[in-house]
This record gives sequence, C-alpha cells and structure tokens, in this order.
Amino acid sequence: MYRNNNKKSLDISSMFQNFIPDSNIFSRRCIWVNGPVIVGAGPSGLAVAAGLKREGVPFIILERANCIASLWQNRTYDRLKLHLPKQFCQLPNFPFPEDYPEYPTKFQFIQYLEDYATHFDINPKYNETVQSAKYDETFGLWRVKTISKSGQLGSCEFEYICRWLVVATGENAEKVVPDFEGLEDFGGDVLHAGDYKSGGRYQGKKVLVVGCGNSGMEVSLDLYNHGANPSMVVRSSVHVLPREILGKSTFELGVTMMKWMPVWLADKTLLLLARIVLGNTDKYGLKRPRIGPLELKNKEGKTPVLDIGALPKIRSGKIKIVPGIIKFGRGKVELVDGRVLDIDSVILATGYRSNVPSWLKDNDFFSDDGIPKNPFPNGWKGEAGLYAVGFTRKGLFGASLDAMSVAHDIANRWKEESKQQKKTAAARHRRCISHF
Repeated sequence: MYRNNNKKSLDISSMFQNFIPDSNIFSRRCIWVNGPVIVGAGPSGLAVAAGLKREGVPFIILERANCIASLWQNRTYDRLKLHLPKQFCQLPNFPFPEDYPEYPTKFQFIQYLEDYATHFDINPKYNETVQSAKYDETFGLWRVKTISKSGQLGSCEFEYICRWLVVATGENAEKVVPDFEGLEDFGGDVLHAGDYKSGGRYQGKKVLVVGCGNSGMEVSLDLYNHGANPSMVVRSSVHVLPREILGKSTFELGVTMMKWMPVWLADKTLLLLARIVLGNTDKYGLKRPRIGPLELKNKEGKTPVLDIGALPKIRSGKIKIVPGIIKFGRGKVELVDGRVLDIDSVILATGYRSNVPSWLKDNDFFSDDGIPKNPFPNGWKGEAGLYAVGFTRKGLFGASLDAMSVAHDIANRWKEESKQQKKTAAARHRRCISHF
C-alpha cells in the first residue's frame, strides 16, 4: 500500500552520491543506486537490464545464486529442451544463433543467456540474497536490504536505496513440496524434480513420479529410457497435446487461430486435432479438463503438456499411470484406489512457486501467492516505482514483452528526472553568478 504518492519526495540522492566510499563503515553498507534495482538475474532480469543498457540507464541487478539463470543451470534435468520453437523464447534484441535447432537444448539455452549477458555487458552482483524490500514513503524511495555471502569477509549486509524496484524473481523461485503422510518414514530416495538430472542412477528401480505436468512426463520418459520402472501419479485432469501438428508447432498454431477466432472455437479445433494425432487420452488415465487448453492457460495459468514421447510409453504400459496418494509407508505407497505399490524411490514433480511474499513488504500489487493481481498484459507496473517481470504465466515470450515495457517506462522517467536535475543545477549556477 503506497499512499501519498503525489507528495513531493525529498531528493536525498545527492546525500548518498556525496558519501566518501571509505570514510566510514556506513558508506560500505548503504548504497545509493542512480537507477533501478533489479532482483533476479534469470531471463526476465537480464531482459530488463539489456533494455536499460540500450537506453543508457544505470542499474544494479541482484542475484542470490552464483550464476545467471540459476533455475536453468542448477534445477533442470539434462534431457530438457525448450518446449516452444526458439522464435517464441528469444529475449529482446538478440536472436538465437541460426545454427541452433528449432527446440534448443537446456545447455544451448544457457549458453544463449551467457552470450546475452556478455553482449549487453550485464554484470549481476552474485551471492546476494534480498532479505526485504520496502517503500519508504517519507523519502519516496525503496530500501532493499540484502545479505551477501561473497568475499573474504564472509556475510555482509547491505542496503540499496533506489527510486525504482524491478521484481524479476519469477513464478518458479521456490520448490513446492507437498506434505504427504508417512513420507518421512518411506526410507528410500526422495527427490524434487528440481534436483533430478538423469535417470542413470535409477536403473532397475521402481520409481514413483508425483505430478503429471511437462516435468513429470519428461522425467518419467527419461527414467524409462534409463531402464527404470516409472509410475506417474495423476491426481487431476490434464491436457496433453502433441508438440507439433502436421509439422507445425502446436503453440504457434494456437496463437494463429486465436487471431482469427474466439478462444472457445480455437480450443475445440485444437482438441479435435489432438484427438486425431494422439487418440483418446482419457482411457489411459489422462482425463482432460472441462475447460479447453487455451482458455485454461489464460484463466488459471495452467500449461498443457506438450508430448515429446511419453504418451506412447503410457499407451504400452511401460510408464504406468496411478491415482492420488493416501500415504507412504516403509518402501511402499498406498493409493486412493486401495492399491499398495512397492517402490524404491520418489521424485516430486510438484512444481514451483513465487517467493515474493517472503521479502517484498507492505504491498498491494502482488497477491498472497506472489503473482501480480492484474493479469497480463497489465501486471508489469505497480505504484511508487514498483515493476514486475516474469509473472505473466506466458513463458519467455510474455516475460520479454513485459521486460520491454518496464525498461522503456523506467528509461523515460529516469531521463525526465535527469533533465530536471540539470535544470535545477543550471538555475543554481545562474543565481550564484547574479551575486557577483
């Protein structure tokens, strides 16, 4: 809640800019940023930073990990590829290399992001975790408190003072780990999909994969390909679509249809084509929601599964579909249909969530689940210089659109303030001359 936004804020930028860097300990701890602070050095944060670089706006980008795009580098499995064609995943003003395949691998995408940061000379402050960010109504500034774990001094606390705050931590900042009864007594290997790399270590083992989204499907397929015996828990309805229809990206086809027809008709067309290609998925335990895939994505942000080979294994019974879980026991799991399965390992493909509510204080812009209350395309700008990027539930394409809007808006405000400061300085100079 940001009140009194029309009040004239005290201009304390000169106070911070005039500190002598080594004059005392306070000057090391409190830093004035003559531009925005960007929280998060994933694709969203990098895209905003690149836009600001092109406009000549200074900024600081804070990243809690030791690298850019830590979700991609540290919490994705090795077989992962982009689910959408590369033209829908590239960041602003920097296309993918021409020799990249239509669906780049995880490692190619990471290299693309590294090249992006190098091209725009983006240098995040790594190993710096934001503890809190709060708008100071008295001064009209943001106060961003962090803990840095880098350097020879161990942990150091800093406070950044800025006019604009860009939240770019995204929808997938923290793992979601459900509280299953008896899981602590299971005794076998339990892993979140964010820590899963390859199925090599599971050869010959019975593995329960909890979750049937894109990650659950791909992990199950990878396990089977490495000689494991996967069973996938499907607790609710899910849309499974072919990644391509008649050689064309299903996503691109959906986007094209929505330009020419209402969403409900596009959904009906898409589902008809999917049934022709995949058959009736209901009889394999994959029941479709009553709402179509495009409408469901727009309303609830739920992404359909784009099949890349798991469905044929499900049809043949090589990947087994099981219903919800009642509880775990020692080396086993009890299901809602009464069956008890002996299992060796559990992989939780249960997704991620935003962590914004844990550190952004006293705000009405984000909901309790850490997503902007205003839906796309109006969720990128709040009050008092607060911005959000990477929360569109429309992937990298949506994040890029918001990043361009944010960078452009901040650049306009920064340039206007710079002009006002120059005018003020010139007026003071003229007054000084008039005294002589």
